[in-house]
Amino acid sequence: MPAPIRKAVFPVAGLGTRFLPATKAVPKEMLTVVDRPIIQYVVDEAREAGIEHFIFVTGRNKHVIADHFDMAFELEQTLRDRGKQEALDLLEEIRPAPGTASFTRQQEPLGLGHAVWCAREMIGNEPFAVLLPDVLVKAGRGCLGQMIDAYEKTGRNIIAVEEVPEDQTHHYGVIDIEGEGRNGLYEVRGMVEKPKPGTAPSNLIITGRYILQPEVFGFLENQETGAGGEIQLTDALLKLMETQGMSGLAFEGKTYDCGSKIGFLAANVAYALGRPDLGDEFRATLKDLLS
Repeated sequence: MPAPIRKAVFPVAGLGTRFLPATKAVPKEMLTVVDRPIIQYVVDEAREAGIEHFIFVTGRNKHVIADHFDMAFELEQTLRDRGKQEALDLLEEIRPAPGTASFTRQQEPLGLGHAVWCAREMIGNEPFAVLLPDVLVKAGRGCLGQMIDAYEKTGRNIIAVEEVPEDQTHHYGVIDIEGEGRNGLYEVRGMVEKPKPGTAPSNLIITGRYILQPEVFGFLENQETGAGGEIQLTDALLKLMETQGMSGLAFEGKTYDCGSKIGFLAANVAYALGRPDLGDEFRATLKDLLS
């Protein structure tokens, strides 16, 4: 049985420039999909998968994220005084248990690989998960839970992948696979970032969920800057793959890239339609708008 996945890293230091001016004072991770911040959905996915320690790699002006996952004494006391037990229960439900949320600072915007490396002391020498906070996966069983199921059977590094039409592969990082997939698992033999149209090695794209062995930190430690002058996680993954192997899991579910405006709007629609308390009324409202 492989070592359990107890810890997850959430790189939340990005500037969110595509959503300016909304993100001038509000972190993009705190933009709401229906009535919850994006980051809450991602943390909920990790909690459902059995994660015990939530590690947030933050930047400047991200203190609101820590506040969101902390107690709000005045608010909670006001709700208590007014008998708002349902709201109190909701706040308690979304709050990590004491001592299970940690925050560290990525002092310079040096890329995703650097952000993951900043969590090395909190991870230590054990396997861990990485969840990109602007990617939501709507699924019956959460994406990370599906990945952990696969990890417990294989003990391997795993990245979540999703099929897209071949004419869209040039927008994404794409994996090169060896042989046929089995039970949704593919042997990864390479990765290409935004290949030119018609040159992608497959139509399976990398979707922002990873299970990695701690040896990746050694590669990140000595990683030279890559595209955009940043330390790229993909470069370290390629080296990790050479020494340990890696699988791609084609999970069951639908991805919404909330780092783009269209993806963010689509997520709001999809999650609202899936809500028992909102879905029917919202569907009728959409029909009126579209007519």
